Amino acid sequence: MPVPVPRQRAIPAAEGGQAPAASLDGGPAQDSSEARTAVPHATDPHTTDPSGNATDRSGTSPDRTGTTPERAGTATPTNLTLLLIENDPGGSPIVPDLLDQSGKPIRVRTARNLTEAERLLTDDVHCILLDLALPAPGRDGDADELAVLKHVLELAPRHAVLVLTGADDTERGAEAVRVGAQDYLVRDELDGRLLGRAIRYAVERKRSESAERRLAEGRLRAQENRRLERGLLPTPLLEGSSLRFAARYRPGRSRALLGGDFYDVVRTPDGTVHAMIGDVCGHGPDEAALGVELRIAWRALTLAGLCGDQLLSTLQQVLEHERADDEIFATLCTVDIAPDGRRAGLCLAGHPSPLLARPGLPARLLPYDNNGPALGLLPGARWPRMQVELGAEWSLMLYTDGLIEGRVGDTGERLGQDGMVGMIRRQLDEGLRGEELLRTAVNEVRHLNGGELTDDVAVLLLDRVRTA
Repeated sequence: MPVPVPRQRAIPAAEGGQAPAASLDGGPAQDSSEARTAVPHATDPHTTDPSGNATDRSGTSPDRTGTTPERAGTATPTNLTLLLIENDPGGSPIVPDLLDQSGKPIRVRTARNLTEAERLLTDDVHCILLDLALPAPGRDGDADELAVLKHVLELAPRHAVLVLTGADDTERGAEAVRVGAQDYLVRDELDGRLLGRAIRYAVERKRSESAERRLAEGRLRAQENRRLERGLLPTPLLEGSSLRFAARYRPGRSRALLGGDFYDVVRTPDGTVHAMIGDVCGHGPDEAALGVELRIAWRALTLAGLCGDQLLSTLQQVLEHERADDEIFATLCTVDIAPDGRRAGLCLAGHPSPLLARPGLPARLLPYDNNGPALGLLPGARWPRMQVELGAEWSLMLYTDGLIEGRVGDTGERLGQDGMVGMIRRQLDEGLRGEELLRTAVNEVRHLNGGELTDDVAVLLLDRVRTA
């Protein structure tokens, strides 16, 4: 982000509050709804009166209403404000009378040096006209001849900048454009029509460049999001397994960027299917990146043969070394399903217990009594592994707390695990399975909440269907 321009004192109303406020797109936005002071002539280049107060180009100090005393009540609105930085305020005027595209006067402020320019460079300035003959502060004669321009560009990265050169110095003007100026103008060829048009074009080019930059940044964010998505939501490794897999992920609050929820499923050479789902506290790219690291570490450790407490203890070490802050933690649920598919081991690290559904029996939560703390909370913590009987045919649903923390209508109450279990039972009775079950469940939770959920939602479903 650009560094905010420092202000040594408040600019009077006619100087600082009567022109359009700056937009965020690299050029101040136009706003013609307020009255603004017209500058009748540019014959008096003084910027300050003897008391040090800023003046407009009419040479009189503006009052707090934004009009000069002798023209009170006759102020004409303006759309553009120009900051002229010239080194010879007592010489011939550089800037003639200027009109914008609608025929309204362009307001002009004059600074004799970069110090005054910095003070007058408020957010309502649209364009800067810089005399390249102005000496750079603290530079000798052998210094970079464009040093003053580079200083202005650094001072005002969001503003359009025009430079003024002599007839025999157009080469330096072209170099100034290469460095970052919007255009260069020859002093001897300057007139109101040419300068007014150059100002308008410079402002629009700057806005166009800013829009293109934002578009490029948006594309980069989308690419980063896709990379994070591939890391958080991987393709399961279930080759050789009869289990069916389905998953659904929905960012909370319609965020374009995924949060810290993650999951994975792999089958090891002995035929065991390992599944996990986790949630890093917080939202945003840092949490998402940490979730990716934990998921990849889990897959690597699982394929290397670790399971249960040993695996979670190692993951906690990874989290402690990779997290940006000691307050960050992650909840995790891991399940390892035996090769015969009839039983599983369950480890919970501060995470909601999975839901098990079997034909002819109501869906229920797996035991939650013998669980451990979230990863990153307690050094040296342990995570017991519970043995769970699954049966011959079943569906096992792992989820993050975004699915159960949504509100239920106007009551203010949360859905909770009991509400989720009742919802899933009803949807199973309606014959929903696999992807359709997860999609319907997430959509119903959103509907009960009255809109987008605050937290991200990740749901993973494994089904074992008995074949004839």
